Amino acid sequence: MTVQASARAVTARSAIMRAAERLYATEGFAGVSIRQIGEAAGQRNKSAVQYHFTSRDELVKAILAEHAEAMEVHRLAMMSRLGDPGEMSTRDRIRCVVLPHIERHVDLGVPSWYGRFLAQVVVEPALREYAVSVHLERPSLRRLYDATREPGEPDPGRAARREAMTRVLIVHMCAELERDLATGHATAASAATAWRRLGDDLVTAVCGLLSALRSDPR
Repeated sequence: MTVQASARAVTARSAIMRAAERLYATEGFAGVSIRQIGEAAGQRNKSAVQYHFTSRDELVKAILAEHAEAMEVHRLAMMSRLGDPGEMSTRDRIRCVVLPHIERHVDLGVPSWYGRFLAQVVVEPALREYAVSVHLERPSLRRLYDATREPGEPDPGRAARREAMTRVLIVHMCAELERDLATGHATAASAATAWRRLGDDLVTAVCGLLSALRSDPR
């Protein structure tokens, strides 16, 4: 009985998370109520969302953490092949930052909503800081960013700005492609190709951005 109840709880939580992700991605936070999420998830109990997550913010944090953990698996696999971040080329470090996001989208298939969901989260004042920290707290990503920092940099804030610029490019370009794929009825095979092409372009763009900022004489 306990095992069955636990299995039902896991299924219900997953259904609620997927419904919330889709609705927030397509309607925004202001346009979606907790009751709508429960109904979209097929929950008869009107208090099901609060029972499993206590609040909207806890629900959003659970979705973010789930995707961050999945990306961490991809990133650790890449880093195990490429070695210590301090010994990597700049391009390989940037690949390890960018491409786990891309592979997560490939895993999700078509349609997916995480890219647009994350784009909504990062402009929501109550959730933005958590969205940033849930990724930066991952040991692998922190090691990559630390290896990118320039020793003795006179303006420590520049490192934080570089990281922010990188995040903005990744988040919003992924949201753009996800939206295009969702409206274009792409097949899974063509979507994977499109995602990996975007990944290559993002790596090149971030490398160029970092190079330009380092050559700035300020």
